[in-house]
Amino acid sequence: MRDELVDLARELVAIDSVNPDLVPGGAGEAEVARFAAEWMERAGLDARIEEVAPGRCNAIGIARGSGGGKTLLLNGHIDTVGVVGMDAPHEPRLEGSRLHGRGAYDMKTAVAAAMVAAAQAARLDLRGDVIVTAVCDEEVASMGSVAVGEAMQADAAIVVEPTELQVAVAHRGFVWLDVEATGRAAHGSRPDLGVDAIAKMGRVLVGLEELDRSLRAAPMHDLLASGSLHASLVEGGQELSSYPERCLLRMERRTIPGESAAAVEDEVRGVIARAAAEDADVRAEAKATFERLPFEVARDAPVVAAVRRHAGTVLGAEPELVGVPFWTDAAILSAAGIPTVLFGPAGEGAHAVVEWVDVDSAVQCAEVYLAVAAELCA
Repeated sequence: MRDELVDLARELVAIDSVNPDLVPGGAGEAEVARFAAEWMERAGLDARIEEVAPGRCNAIGIARGSGGGKTLLLNGHIDTVGVVGMDAPHEPRLEGSRLHGRGAYDMKTAVAAAMVAAAQAARLDLRGDVIVTAVCDEEVASMGSVAVGEAMQADAAIVVEPTELQVAVAHRGFVWLDVEATGRAAHGSRPDLGVDAIAKMGRVLVGLEELDRSLRAAPMHDLLASGSLHASLVEGGQELSSYPERCLLRMERRTIPGESAAAVEDEVRGVIARAAAEDADVRAEAKATFERLPFEVARDAPVVAAVRRHAGTVLGAEPELVGVPFWTDAAILSAAGIPTVLFGPAGEGAHAVVEWVDVDSAVQCAEVYLAVAAELCA
């Protein structure tokens, strides 16, 4: 299994699939999806490509069961972030057990593990289906997994994001918000006429920093601790000699289960109201522009128990249940009604200039995926 998995991972990493919505001019996923679908077809899976937007493709492979069994979905993304500053990002290099290259860790090697496991599951005469969805666009808007969640049904799913061989049952969500402060434009020589929207936004920023501190000082979730927030982008002003009439803050609020976009909007509006109470010239509005839900699965769900048990057999000890700080497509599959858990390999360098995955851990993941499929789809 190891040689097959490493060879497949190297071929996937060698194909440029930088997300074009993240990096203008990026290659996109069409070529790597075509390769993945062709590989799965040769391996005996019922494989196809689905174009979910122009040039943006999912590769889907199904190890068909004989009928009457449960369906297991193995999901991973095939788009990557950009490669600025990297040395030969699409020339995969194996050093010992470390495979280097863009996407090796995040997360093409894990996708290779899912593909290899499904190919072996196809030979087990299972009753249920094992589905691999190698999806596009996770690094931006997750249109690939959105399409999967809308079109497919499954009894359980494993999202194969790298978890360092831990079983992840929760992660944070996020809300993006625009906060716009309004001032009064005037010549820079007329402070009696002008209201500086940028300076007034400063009062709001101080309040947001205080809110972030208060959130993190009062953890509400045993695995995820608390939400957080940060100011991401600020723009405003006309020219050096004028009082700015507008300042736009774009910010992100990370959320834990139970927190909604509406509640986050109310939080930020409260910050604005307190700033305005201190300074009548503070005039600002807040609006949520995008939300991705947090994720949590029941810790006694059958797929959680199966992954943990089989991971314990492969690894020699049952891994702990953990939460991870980053967002994943598990939230989309879970919202579609599919009990989902996260389990993937170890490594370093997601979105960094040096990225590598431990291929031995990826082999262990493939063994776990296959064992879970044999149990759940029998």
